[in-house]
Amino acid sequence: MHGTDTTLSAGLAAPPPRRYRLALDLAGLIRAGELRLVLPDGSTHRVRGARPGPSAEVRLASPRAIRRFAMGGSLGWAEAYLDGDWSTPDLRAVMMLAAANEAEWDDVLRGRPVIRWLSRLVHAFKPNSRRGARRNIAAHYDLGNDFYAAWLDPTMTYSSAEFSAPDETLEQAQRRKVRNLLDALALAPGARLLEIGCGWGHLAETAAREHGARVVALTLSHAQAEAARARIAAAGLADRVEIRIQDYRDVTETFDAVASVEMFEAVGEAYWPAYFRTVHDRLRAGGRAALQIITIADRFFADYRQSADFIQRYVFPGGMLPSPARLREEVARAGLRWQSDTWFGASYAETLRRWNESFQAAWPQIVALGRYDARFKRLWEYYLSYCETGFRAGWTDVARIVLARG
Repeated sequence: MHGTDTTLSAGLAAPPPRRYRLALDLAGLIRAGELRLVLPDGSTHRVRGARPGPSAEVRLASPRAIRRFAMGGSLGWAEAYLDGDWSTPDLRAVMMLAAANEAEWDDVLRGRPVIRWLSRLVHAFKPNSRRGARRNIAAHYDLGNDFYAAWLDPTMTYSSAEFSAPDETLEQAQRRKVRNLLDALALAPGARLLEIGCGWGHLAETAAREHGARVVALTLSHAQAEAARARIAAAGLADRVEIRIQDYRDVTETFDAVASVEMFEAVGEAYWPAYFRTVHDRLRAGGRAALQIITIADRFFADYRQSADFIQRYVFPGGMLPSPARLREEVARAGLRWQSDTWFGASYAETLRRWNESFQAAWPQIVALGRYDARFKRLWEYYLSYCETGFRAGWTDVARIVLARG
C-alpha cells in the first residue's frame, strides 16, 4: 500500500470485505508514524509510515465513518466521532498522527467542494449582527456557570494562559497572562479601562484591585454577567467595576485603555472593521489597547475563509480567526499603530491539554448536572484535542498585541 507495511491481525483468513477497502486505502497514505486500524468486523490492520512519528489507534464502529471522511474531510471525520462511528483510546494521538501526515492527507482533509460549500452556507446564516452575536455567544457561554466551574481553574479564565515553567499551575499561568496584559497598558490609578468581552470577571477584578482602574466590562452572556457581578461584589470592587450586557458597537464613552482577551475570534470577518473602529474611537488620543487574539497561519487563510471548520460549525457559531497578515491590515485600516506583539502558542497547547485533563476528570460531576450527554462529551473532548493539535502543529497561534491611538 503505497510503500507502507500492512500487517493483518492473527487469525484473519481472508482479505477484508470490499466495503472496508477505502479505509485501508486512506490509512495507506500515512508516511510518518503508525496507525492501528480496527475494522467493524474485528480485523486489525497496522499501517507504518517510512518516517518516525506518532502512534495511534482508530476503532471503526461503522463503515459510515470512512464515507463521511471521504466526503466531508476533517469536518466529516469530526461529525463521525460525535456520532460514535469511530473511537480511540487516545484522541490526541490520532490528531497528532493526522498533523504529522498533513501533506499526504491534505486533499482528503479538505473534503468534497459541495460539502465545503454547504458548510460555509450554514456558517453564513449565523452572522454576528447585534442580534446574531447575542445568539451565537449564548450558544457557547450560557451552557452554565456550573459546567465551566467544574473544569476551569479558580480564576475562571477561558483563554490561553502564559506559562513560564513546566511545573507551573494553570492558575499561576493565567494570573501571569492577565498581569502581563495589564502591565502593557501602563494603567495609572483612576484610569478608565474598557474590557470588550469580560468572561467571568477575573481581568476586570485584577485591573481594579491591583492597578486602581475604573473598569467598564462588556459581555453578551447573561450567565457570565451574573457570575462576574457576584465576583466583583465579593471582592468589594463594585464601585470601580461595572459589568454590562452590551454590544461593543453600542459603547459611546471614551477610555484611557482597552483590553480584550480572545473576544475578536467571535466577531466574524464582516465585522472586523467595526471592531477595530470601535477600539480606535473609544480610546482617547494617546491611549493604548492590549488584545489577545488567536490567529490561523497565513498559508491556510485563503482556503479557511472559503469554508467552515469543525469549530465554527459546532463550537463557536459565527466565529472566524484572522491570519497575522490580515490582522495587521485591519489594524492599519482603523488608524491604530501596532506597537508590539508577544506570541505564545505553545502555552495555548499546554492550556488546552490541561483543560482536557480537567474536563475528563470532572465528567462525573458534569454529567450529574443532568444537562449533558455522551455526545456532548465527545464534542468537547474533540474540540479541546483539535485545538491543542492546531497550536502544536503551528497551524494556529496566539498573540498579545499592543496598539496605540495616535
